[in-house]
Amino acid sequence: MNNVRTVSDTKRAFYSTHTRPINAIYRRVVEELMVEMHLLLVNNDFDYNSLYSLGVVGVYTRFMAGYEPESDRESIYNAIIKAVQGEPEKYKADAAEVLAAGKALPSLDAFRSVLNEAKTDGNGDSLKANLHKIISNPKFKYSRLLATGLYNVLEEIDGEAIANEEKRNALLDELAEAIGFNNELLKKDIDLYRSNLEKMAQAQEVMKDMIEAEKKKRAKRDQEKTERDQKKAEEALKNASEPTDTPVDNAGSAAE
Repeated sequence: MNNVRTVSDTKRAFYSTHTRPINAIYRRVVEELMVEMHLLLVNNDFDYNSLYSLGVVGVYTRFMAGYEPESDRESIYNAIIKAVQGEPEKYKADAAEVLAAGKALPSLDAFRSVLNEAKTDGNGDSLKANLHKIISNPKFKYSRLLATGLYNVLEEIDGEAIANEEKRNALLDELAEAIGFNNELLKKDIDLYRSNLEKMAQAQEVMKDMIEAEKKKRAKRDQEKTERDQKKAEEALKNASEPTDTPVDNAGSAAE
């Protein structure tokens, strides 16, 4: 009997946890992240790694940065992690720990030293330990989310250098060789991640402008309605205060 959870099972678990509608521009981000995590977790060669958790948290945080209502962001994140049977707080804690280890390095050369040491030694901080975990496992399952986590660490160490395509690609080639990944695939996935971030930022700006324009229209309509209501009230008050002619009682006058 096959008891492996299906993508449908994961999606059903998500939507039973987060029951509010998701804004259309972000729905694809949420579902693609969730499906990618699901497919990795049901793969026998997958091995959880803090760099992977950093990729997950980093992708979610950056791509969902402009989500409204803001109060739903935590709910959606928790629902995604729980849907793939993970622990939301563990993902965040592991991601924060490995990112902090990267941030503590003074330069990319220092990172290269840690990477070289990790080939034979897993003792040390979270970054070194997780790099060793990857290098020492010949069956370690590569993923775009892990690649993104690695990129987030490099960004934290020296974002300016990593923004330079030539320097970035040279370092990614070194990294791929050291940990046994396909260098062209690694560079392709990082380029796609960077490109998608730019597209999402543009889409968020467009949405922000649309929301602002709608707010202005709504404010103008409200102001016009207020002015109309005020005018009606003033007219009603004016009519009520105007004197009226008193009819003459002719019958009474004749009697006198």
